[in-house]
Amino acid sequence: MNKILIITAPSGSGKSTIIKRILEIFPQLKFSISACTRSQRATEVNGVDYYFISVDNFKRKIINNDFVEWEMVYEDKYYGTLKSELDRIWSENNIPLFDVDVKGALHVKRMYGNNTTAVFIKTPSEEVLKNRLIKRNTDTPQSIQERLEKAAYEATYASKFDYIVINDDLEVAVQEISTIIQNFLS
Repeated sequence: MNKILIITAPSGSGKSTIIKRILEIFPQLKFSISACTRSQRATEVNGVDYYFISVDNFKRKIINNDFVEWEMVYEDKYYGTLKSELDRIWSENNIPLFDVDVKGALHVKRMYGNNTTAVFIKTPSEEVLKNRLIKRNTDTPQSIQERLEKAAYEATYASKFDYIVINDDLEVAVQEISTIIQNFLS
């Protein structure tokens, strides 16, 4: 059975930065591109950052059982991983690295069992998370509050993951996750 690496974290935990570094360290890992229904941002490329699809098309793919996992993260904002994406990565003899929300991560873990390693990244505190979200300068105060509430909810699932890494120092977190991955791959 093919392996899968899952990394999840609340928004603002440093997950994207860590994933970028991990992909540079481990060339056999390939980012599993998610499908989503949100609007494409100016800097994003379809098929590289996400597969941008309409809500109707996404719902059709749900009915056709085309997803490994999917979730309506916010009202009419669907995200999911297409089975064809895993097949693409495995056909290249690589290992998919999932960047998914907590529920999606746990669903994939249940489906693929011991062939997965799942890492949950946390910030040292809610205050640190709030400051990171504010510094990003991409969200309204209401959106920041929603993200903090979602982060608190997601943190209740942390113990269900194989590993919990606290991202207080980026270099330490990257090293810790690199060791986890090295053990998983060997």
